[in-house]
Amino acid sequence: MLLPKLLFTAIVSFAASAHAISVDEANAISSGETDARIEALNQAVVRADAGTALFLQALADDAVKLVRGRAVMVRGDKGIDPASGAEFDLPDDAEDVVNNNRMRGEIDSALAALKLFSKDDAVRMAAVQQMQSDADPSKLALIEQALAAEQNPKIRDQLALVRAAALLGSAEKAQRLEAAALLGSSKQSGTKTILLAHLQTESDGAVKAALGKALREVEARLAWGDKLGAIFSGISLGSILLLVALGLAITYGLMGVINMAHGELMMIGAYATYVVQGLFQRYLPGAFDWYLLAALPVAFMASALMGAALERSVIRFLYGRPLETLLATWGISLMLMQLVRTIFGAQNVGVENPAWMSGGVQVLGNLSLPFNRLVIIGFALFVLGSVAWLIGRTRLGLFVRGVTQNRPIASCMGVNTARIDTYAFALGSGIAGLAGCALSQVGNVGPDLGQGYIVDAFMVVVLGGVGQLAGTVYAALGLGVLNKFLEGWVGAVLAKIAVLVFIIIFIQKRPQGIFAMKGRSAEA
Repeated sequence: MLLPKLLFTAIVSFAASAHAISVDEANAISSGETDARIEALNQAVVRADAGTALFLQALADDAVKLVRGRAVMVRGDKGIDPASGAEFDLPDDAEDVVNNNRMRGEIDSALAALKLFSKDDAVRMAAVQQMQSDADPSKLALIEQALAAEQNPKIRDQLALVRAAALLGSAEKAQRLEAAALLGSSKQSGTKTILLAHLQTESDGAVKAALGKALREVEARLAWGDKLGAIFSGISLGSILLLVALGLAITYGLMGVINMAHGELMMIGAYATYVVQGLFQRYLPGAFDWYLLAALPVAFMASALMGAALERSVIRFLYGRPLETLLATWGISLMLMQLVRTIFGAQNVGVENPAWMSGGVQVLGNLSLPFNRLVIIGFALFVLGSVAWLIGRTRLGLFVRGVTQNRPIASCMGVNTARIDTYAFALGSGIAGLAGCALSQVGNVGPDLGQGYIVDAFMVVVLGGVGQLAGTVYAALGLGVLNKFLEGWVGAVLAKIAVLVFIIIFIQKRPQGIFAMKGRSAEA
């Protein structure tokens, strides 16, 4: 048996009142009835030093034995006296120290309390967060000692809440009232759980009233976090729908092609991202955090080339026949899914976030904004701006708009309409590939990836107005926010049904969508 965390002392630094663990304390913590062992543990923690932390870590790692009733730490075949640190040969009759679940929980709690004195801010913050859910009044003196020494304002605020939670378990009514007042100012979601638990066990009427008041204050404060969280989730979903629908707004909105394989073009972009990730992991592991920047053009080109091939081989023969394009592209979507299953397998594959997209920013106690979602929102806006510039300010965009509005006249003016059709379809397909690249950062990639978004994408395009990029933006963000708010009230399934009913009613009242096409082409 080994003692694997001997370096634990490197993260613990105590004041001058350090007290080395004694033989009697080590014995009392290691043997006897559980209640007596816990009491001895709490007494030792109050006066703990690095040696105490080392001994408790050994207990947590099952690296403590009893040698003729005396507790010793174990390293290899050697015994280590916890008080003096002296080594000796471990006898064969050494007995294991047995820790039940309750004892293990107390040891873990004690170790977290000792980490409050680490020099590393991250270690102290992790210890505070661990203690928030299990604040023990027996460790109140240690918590107050750490609070007095804490210099980091953020950790200090969290530690003050831990102290207040510990005071709730006090036998003194005044201390429980003080704790209720302190917890009422908390912005942490865990505070609500603590207050609810103590409300059920509190017998004093005055304290119970104070706890109820604190709970109402916390709930009112957390309600704002829930509302803002729903709005952010809706914007995040809307940005994904916008990315998915932008490509469809070109192939369907501008070209009139009902492309049921649009989701599979997204899937190709996602798998292209997976392949680039694998290449970086194998050949450029040191630059892995930048693989996503290389994956973006690869995903765009892979989907764009596939879209161009589909347009030249199948779809160009079906312009003006929407039902036939629907059936043909549906068959193509099945073929593409089977092709991916043959190459990559039927199971989902994982695409890792780069380090700069991992984690998030804590805005409120119950509101965290993940970096990957924030990046995708920004990326969707960038793609939207690029598409608007391309369609509205470039020669290719002029030709696309000309062919869309009046194909015969554009052809008479010397525009190669067949080539413009291919370029436009490839552009819409490439944007679908970018959407797949973005989707790979928020979920697993599989052959059925596109099936979950194709219907929503069509709803966005139709609701926004066929051929209108501005309408696509409004529809995507509006449906995303509406869907997330409804999910909080009626659940995910009923929310989807409600959104679909809303779109049906809206289209019945306004068939042209949010923004109608203007000009003589509107009636074409």
